[in-house]
Amino acid sequence: MANTYNPVTPELVKTLRGIVGPGNVFTDADKLETYSHDETDASEYGHNPEVVVLPLTAEQVAAVVKLANKEHVPITPRGAGSGLSGGAIPEHGGIVISLEKMNRLLELDKANMVAVVEAGIVTNDLANAVQAEGLFFAGYPMSLQTCVIGGNIAENAGGGKAVKYGVTGRYILGLEMVTPQGEIVQLGGKLVKDVSGYDLKSLIVGSEGTLGIVTKAIVKLIGYPATKSDLLVLFKTPKEAIDVVPVVLSRGLTPTSIEFMDQLSVITSCKYLNESLPYENAGAMLLIELDGTNAAQIEMDLIETGKLCEAHGAQEVYVAEDKNNIERIWRVRRDIAEAFKVFSPIQSLEDIVVPISRIPEVIPELERLGKKYNVQIPCYGHAGDGNLHATLVKNPDMSIEEWKKNEVQCLEELYRIVGSFGGKISGEHGIGIKRRGYLKALINPVELELMRAIKKAWDPNNIMNPGKIFE
Repeated sequence: MANTYNPVTPELVKTLRGIVGPGNVFTDADKLETYSHDETDASEYGHNPEVVVLPLTAEQVAAVVKLANKEHVPITPRGAGSGLSGGAIPEHGGIVISLEKMNRLLELDKANMVAVVEAGIVTNDLANAVQAEGLFFAGYPMSLQTCVIGGNIAENAGGGKAVKYGVTGRYILGLEMVTPQGEIVQLGGKLVKDVSGYDLKSLIVGSEGTLGIVTKAIVKLIGYPATKSDLLVLFKTPKEAIDVVPVVLSRGLTPTSIEFMDQLSVITSCKYLNESLPYENAGAMLLIELDGTNAAQIEMDLIETGKLCEAHGAQEVYVAEDKNNIERIWRVRRDIAEAFKVFSPIQSLEDIVVPISRIPEVIPELERLGKKYNVQIPCYGHAGDGNLHATLVKNPDMSIEEWKKNEVQCLEELYRIVGSFGGKISGEHGIGIKRRGYLKALINPVELELMRAIKKAWDPNNIMNPGKIFE
């Protein structure tokens, strides 16, 4: 779907100001730059929009989209800009529609165990608001303090709790969205069951803003798990750590999280945080969390999980039950990416996903690729669901030209390996701009054409987040 788009004219800007108000339309360069990138490398992927619009209502979003569709101007929906695939980057200029001001908790319906929220609400704000009522939004990613619900839905975001609770899509019962033609439609509702025709709601979840703009969501809640405990388990090798994951899961235990960290990740994060975990003799660590409402049951499961780890090669098993120690070890895991940015700001953060049983085969391949292409590839992530952040990190003494060449070749080989294991190139970050060039070689062409057909049917003018997923 090759397109030539029309520019944003002064007349169009004037009309936009009439729709959302003069204070909610930006054209000055310094503000445009803020909306030109996400968490990917701005120098490689960044692109300024021509105008940024901050609507306050779904009706305003619809009016802007209808205008853009009529004038054939591209639109880029944007949440918090915390994505890692370039999904919110306005590659073709045009209009960025930022939902940041549509950030209200509209309703907390305890009788139906749902919250109704605007798409721009910060995930952490929602989590804190419902927790105060003894409820829990379980489908959030690890970046919950910055990301927003609309972005979570666009990427079907996951995180460390996905082993037990699943990802965002499991908790989205209903959506209000604006179509590429500027129509407002309600999908789903406060219903646990619904097979009334095609499940369009689930099609929108994970569509990366290419089929419409979510303005409101009905979010499923569960009871808050008041009790939790964590194990930090040290292993001699990454393979021993990974091998224990299916053992734990096959015993009927359901940890909330099973996070994997190789030695390089742990050392780098600990130095960054000035933390003193006993990593000297450990080739890898698992961070295992269990939660629930029955403290005695959690204690029993914790003991059994620790014994299973010890029986399968664990060097040490540390228990963190109080809030301070739990936060200490989780911060090491959460800050790995930031720690590597200090070592080398140029990197490629990946989120490959493979069947859990194939994880042990991935680790030696990463070590081989790192040596072959002269890059560091620390590996950490969600071992309990097969989603690993194998991050290519540029060595400081490598030229940028060599890095770019090696990055492309290494990713091509990594993705082929992942595909041969029955995996996919993204488990939670999405395709966006960053991975679209690799997708066509790693997905069934019939499946890819079905996706293209849906995009063309919904958005015939290709104005809705163009250039994402497909080249």
